[in-house]
Amino acid sequence: MKRSLILLTALAGLAVVPATDAADNPAPGILLVANKGSRTLGLIDPAAGRMFASVPEDGVTGHEVVASPDGKRAFVPIYGNAGVGSPGTDGQLIRVVDLEKRVVTGTIDLGKGLRPHCAMIGPKNGLLYVTTEIANSVTVIDPQTLQVVGSIPTGQPQSHMLAITSDGKRGYTANVGPGTVSVLDLDAKKLLAVIPVCKTTQRISLSVDDRWVFTADQNQPRLAVIDTRTNGVSQWIELPGTGYGSAPTPDGRWLIIALPSLNQVAFIDLATMKVAHTLDVPRAPQEVLVRPDGAEAYVSCSASKQIAVMDTTTWQVKKLIDAGPGADGLAWAGGK
Repeated sequence: MKRSLILLTALAGLAVVPATDAADNPAPGILLVANKGSRTLGLIDPAAGRMFASVPEDGVTGHEVVASPDGKRAFVPIYGNAGVGSPGTDGQLIRVVDLEKRVVTGTIDLGKGLRPHCAMIGPKNGLLYVTTEIANSVTVIDPQTLQVVGSIPTGQPQSHMLAITSDGKRGYTANVGPGTVSVLDLDAKKLLAVIPVCKTTQRISLSVDDRWVFTADQNQPRLAVIDTRTNGVSQWIELPGTGYGSAPTPDGRWLIIALPSLNQVAFIDLATMKVAHTLDVPRAPQEVLVRPDGAEAYVSCSASKQIAVMDTTTWQVKKLIDAGPGADGLAWAGGK
């Protein structure tokens, strides 16, 4: 396996390239970050390299966030005060944040503690899908009326993260404790299959062409590659350390994955299904998000309270942006 970025080895510590002026590189939108430690939603201007607003969630802790397609609102599930599978409070609310006014303007109450976690917007129907771990389900919500309109069983406990295909027909949940992935028919609202993967898994993402599902083994440094045509693990990608959040580049060539134990991210060449580069980032990288135009990728670094901004053509860290304590879930609002 090739250790990344030989050109950076002459630099001591974390390599950071000087950022370009915001006027020369305007971002087409804003970056949202769930700051678990401060229980706030951070709004970041990635071009200027600063968090310009912090919105209190008025809840226990929100781990994840998703933006509405028009970039005007954000939905923050209030998960609770513990990690997945650990004892603690069970959140039951989803906060709706007006990104222009920078305040909470609505709340979706699920009626009881369900630990709502990962939120996604259906790419075709515009519905809001939220994993609800305690109910072993994904809850479906109309984002206009803020009413629950359905529920999809996952057949497994700890359905933590969700990925949705580009046609909006299939959903895949990473079920942490069982080490499985559930395959969901989103239109019919039914469970299609449960795929055994490993002892414990975490996070999940899809390739751009929806051919592959990726989820990281938490007991061995490897990434499962699931074939969506057969609903089975087709191969494993060896990693230099245990993987976590991942995201593909829009051109479908690369998968970027956080390696928290090494304070690195790895860049997987999807043509060879092998790690081609690694890059040092601040402590405890969690979630990866690639900007819609593919020019930059972002990784939340929980322990350092920072977002690392990575150039996807030079494989360098362009800048570090101060976020909040426990920076975790990321979303992009506005722009394409």
